[in-house]
Amino acid sequence: MATSRKLNLTRDQLATFLKDQVQIKQFELLFSTVDELEVITGTDFEFQADNAAASANNALAQINTLNQIVQGLQGLQLAPPPREFRRTRYGSFYDTTTQLATVINTATAITFNTTDLSFGVFLGSPTSRIVVANEGLYNFDTSFQLDKTTGGTAIFDFWFRVNGVNVTNSGSRIQIQNNNAEIFSSLNYFFNLKANDYVELMFSVTDLSVELKTFAAVAPHPGIPSIILTVNTVGDLT
Repeated sequence: MATSRKLNLTRDQLATFLKDQVQIKQFELLFSTVDELEVITGTDFEFQADNAAASANNALAQINTLNQIVQGLQGLQLAPPPREFRRTRYGSFYDTTTQLATVINTATAITFNTTDLSFGVFLGSPTSRIVVANEGLYNFDTSFQLDKTTGGTAIFDFWFRVNGVNVTNSGSRIQIQNNNAEIFSSLNYFFNLKANDYVELMFSVTDLSVELKTFAAVAPHPGIPSIILTVNTVGDLT
């Protein structure tokens, strides 16, 4: 008698719980199919296991390669450092006194007696010196009020000094005529300065009747300083 390979039972034994021969044959066919599937599935599992092992080994190899690359990049800066915020340095100064030369055709330093605003730019000693605390490019913007107390014609020359040395080609000239001939003038200049450098505003006259004149406040106008100077950095500080 044929037997079920899976259960090792004869057909007579199967007949004890199956109704007829049709059910017995179907039962045997069922277990025969199961046997075939087990062979196929077992083979498929082995194939997939081999593939999985190969994939795992390949992944491990890639991880090791990436790890070596990362270790090689350690210490390298892959992105630029954050930009450091640097506050603008500035100063605003003026003088409320009338300033005169004591000798004609002689360099005279303009002085300041008032600091309006200041951060990193300040009055030195003497107060003709405008000192900067940081290296950088600075804009000096100045305006002054001239007057002449007698008749005739005179010349007022104006220029800059840095650390006591005249700045080449920084001069300006004004010809002033007659008594009470008030003249207002302004100019600006750029300086590339080091920390603790100082700038001075210089003048000379051909007649001692020429002066940097201040005027008191009289309604409706406020007081008029003899000299006003504003200083500020241009661009980033180094």
